Amino acid sequence: MSAPPYILKYTPEAEKVIEDLQRPQYAAKLKKVRKTLRLLQNIGPNHAGLNSHRYQSVPGPDGAALWESYVENKTPSAWRIWWIYGQPDEIIIVTVGPHP
Repeated sequence: MSAPPYILKYTPEAEKVIEDLQRPQYAAKLKKVRKTLRLLQNIGPNHAGLNSHRYQSVPGPDGAALWESYVENKTPSAWRIWWIYGQPDEIIIVTVGPHP
């Protein structure tokens, strides 16, 4: 892992979720997701507001360490971004959605 800024890459699943959020009724959620992605990219996972931590319940693709960062907090079904580290300057967004 290197220092920010990171290159963000997306799995097809993450791309689909973000595409679905383009609908007008999800404008507020999309704004929050985009802000979180900007923070991940430009400041990195250590930004305090992201509350990034390793997600223990499920392994990432190919057994990689899966991480989660907060899009929302203290709301019912608060949204998260799940991601893994790629190359030294990459973060791969695995998926985006409500906390299970």
